[in-house]
Amino acid sequence: MKTKSKDKSRTKIILLGTGTPNAEPSRSGAAIAIVVNDVPYLFDFGPGVIRRANAASISIKDLEITFLTHLHSDHTAGYPDLIFTPWVLGRDKPLKVFGPPGIELMTTNILEAYQEDINERINGLEPINQVGYKVEVEEIETGMIYQDDNIEVEAFNVKHGSWKAVGYKIHSPDRTIAISGDTAPFEEMIEVYKNCDVLIHEVYSVEGLKTRSKDWQKYHVNVHTSSHELAEIASIVKPKLLILYHQLLWGVKEKELLTEIKEGYNGKVVSGKDLEIY
Repeated sequence: MKTKSKDKSRTKIILLGTGTPNAEPSRSGAAIAIVVNDVPYLFDFGPGVIRRANAASISIKDLEITFLTHLHSDHTAGYPDLIFTPWVLGRDKPLKVFGPPGIELMTTNILEAYQEDINERINGLEPINQVGYKVEVEEIETGMIYQDDNIEVEAFNVKHGSWKAVGYKIHSPDRTIAISGDTAPFEEMIEVYKNCDVLIHEVYSVEGLKTRSKDWQKYHVNVHTSSHELAEIASIVKPKLLILYHQLLWGVKEKELLTEIKEGYNGKVVSGKDLEIY
């Protein structure tokens, strides 16, 4: 596993999936693990999340507390895997999921769709517990939504289409981390990102956007953040580290996207890749 951080921080950021809806083999769907004192907290569960977690040496059965930014498929297609595979591998507690409105209905429908699987595992010969597949869902508002001995998690509204979507600000004993989820710039963005050590942010290439049709251009500028916009935001917020994920490139190289950012931002910025640790 490629590791970017050389310090002994009690808090590790593991990029499990840095992809977009584009089916890039090297990038799984959006998923970030924040590991504090060896306890993993999962933010989004895009396709491939469980196998990426295994590749990152995260104990699969310990995936118990998760947070969702929004309901788009590239952030949720790994949800059945997150519910059932850790149960099969020994999770004996309900999965806790915090997310925006709609996540409860999605959860109910997934459990209904897999009812035959659940019945066979519980009532067949498989020596499995009867708890680990259950899900405790909390549809959240903004503000402080979770805290334990390791972290505090704040949710904030972002701008991503007509439905409710959120980002998260995570406070651990030694780091403050902001995760944008998918969003266009919004009014409170500077205040929300202020004082974060690490800003993990989505982005699209200004040059790459020019290759898209006019209708797609209209969509992207209204629901995502351009490289130039993000550079301006980061220049004001001044995180110690800016990590780019959910990068919409459209044929532009990662190096070129970084150049677009650096035209307006002179802080430390990296193009995040799956399984990197910060």
